[in-house]
Amino acid sequence: MVRKDRNYEQEAAYHAKPEQKKRRVERNKARREAIKEGRASKGDGKEVDHVGSHRTGSLDGVPTKVVSKRVNRSRQPKTKVQNA
Repeated sequence: MVRKDRNYEQEAAYHAKPEQKKRRVERNKARREAIKEGRASKGDGKEVDHVGSHRTGSLDGVPTKVVSKRVNRSRQPKTKVQNA
């Protein structure tokens, strides 16, 4: 497998898009709520997983569960970064 160099400028532009900012806010909010409820804590190696496939649209109000980082990232769809 040939590894391509990452295009950090392209990544920064993607993360700066308004829709991605909104999704990041929703993910952070879900994490804060899990910590407040005692389901997660800082440095525990856990992540908040949004139950179901919600690749488009809002994550607000979507049920969540706390899972290990390994479990959460192993089941995420692998995406390919397109070079512009």
